[in-house]
Amino acid sequence: MKIGIISGSHRDPSQSAKVADYIQQQLVSMDMETWVYTLANNPLPLWDQKVWEDDPGWEATLSPLKKELADCDGFVVVSPEWHGQVPAGLKNFFLLFSRFELGHKPALITAVSSGDGGAYPVAELRISSYKNNRICYIPEQLILRNVESILNQNETDNNDSADSYFRERISWALGILKGYTIALKNMRETTEIFHDKFGNGM
Repeated sequence: MKIGIISGSHRDPSQSAKVADYIQQQLVSMDMETWVYTLANNPLPLWDQKVWEDDPGWEATLSPLKKELADCDGFVVVSPEWHGQVPAGLKNFFLLFSRFELGHKPALITAVSSGDGGAYPVAELRISSYKNNRICYIPEQLILRNVESILNQNETDNNDSADSYFRERISWALGILKGYTIALKNMRETTEIFHDKFGNGM
């Protein structure tokens, strides 16, 4: 099984990328194949209606990514909290890809905050990013607060108690994601999930 990790920060370097790298290492240790895609420097153009019109330019940009996403069985979506919001590039990502790449696949939301925040991106992603692409956010989520003081390679940069807690919590949440990935793979293989008449969510 293959898990795609979407690092939603436009910044380079970023704490979100650090988190994505750590999560990738944990998934590999669980014998999971991984693919990491980062939005650092915001490489995806902003959505326009030509995405729906088989525009050659958009096809050239999106086709390689569509293949990678379609090959994934589940996802981890890493989002920083910027001004209490999901970054624009990450919201744009969900406009550009569809049910054929993301649909009926489990995803673990992982919010990143430099302080005590992080809840708003979770709410925003659950409210507005899934409807037409049918990504399935699992009930568990991660909110990595005070992220500069956890998951650092240099142990002296970590808050020992917080770092230990979050490492354990990440491991547990990824185990749940793995379980959903197994379950929903079987569901997709035995259920009619694509219907032209009902191409969009309600």
